Amino acid sequence: MTTPLRRTRGIRLALTGALLAGLTLLTTAGPALADDPSASASPAGDEAGPTEAGTTFRTATALKQGRSGTAQASAGDYLYWVFPADAGQRPTVEATVKLPESAARRGTSTWQVDVYDGLRRRQACMYGHQTRKAAADAATVELSCVLRPVRAWSEPWANDPLPGSYYIRLTVVDLPAADLGLPVDVEVKTSIKELGGGHDRGGALAEPLVPGVSVASAGETDDTSASGVPRTLATGEPEDGWASGWWTDRWLWTVGGGVLAALAAVFGYSLTRGRGRPAHVPPGT
Repeated sequence: MTTPLRRTRGIRLALTGALLAGLTLLTTAGPALADDPSASASPAGDEAGPTEAGTTFRTATALKQGRSGTAQASAGDYLYWVFPADAGQRPTVEATVKLPESAARRGTSTWQVDVYDGLRRRQACMYGHQTRKAAADAATVELSCVLRPVRAWSEPWANDPLPGSYYIRLTVVDLPAADLGLPVDVEVKTSIKELGGGHDRGGALAEPLVPGVSVASAGETDDTSASGVPRTLATGEPEDGWASGWWTDRWLWTVGGGVLAALAAVFGYSLTRGRGRPAHVPPGT
């Protein structure tokens, strides 16, 4: 026959095991979601990227997440690409410029990569080499820009990155006049790190900041605007689509916290209620 003391010890051991299992789940689930290689960057795949770049925001060449694009241009040109970024993602832009032979150049040059959001607001880089100087004998110059995490919603006065199109602009900002027009080869690449629900701040945009999305959502799907000018969307959307709905991995933490709180309450009650009436004391005494 099982005594009340043994039953109490069994309950305590079971609750302790459940608490430890819940704590282990919460402490490992978050990093696993954030550090999973399949979630931190989009697969490059075998699809070839574009081989040209636009010269304005309106003609920017579309890039997919995690893909690279190349272009042949002249020193002094403004080169534009555009790619999508969604809430909870942290985009990184990398650019490599292959310079002409040193014998053809007259001096040093300074190159710069800038990133603009769907409202064409210049976004600051968290870190990276956004501007770099190339010596007269340098063969290449490499640039990078790691943006801040994209937020689902922001105050009107803030300059936070928001879901939508992001424009890359690459150009030389300092160059000897004799070197203008020299041919250069350029490669740009975008990568995305998924940060998860830890960066959710509540609220969401009605539509991502993609040129033409409001027109398309209103039902105007023809290829020309009312003025007869051809209309094209600057870029597509992430492979998994834009974030929508109520689900976020923060719900895992919310539900896990509720379960742990309930287990802790049951465990505390089992500790404070006592062992009950001793077996040798008859009822009613």
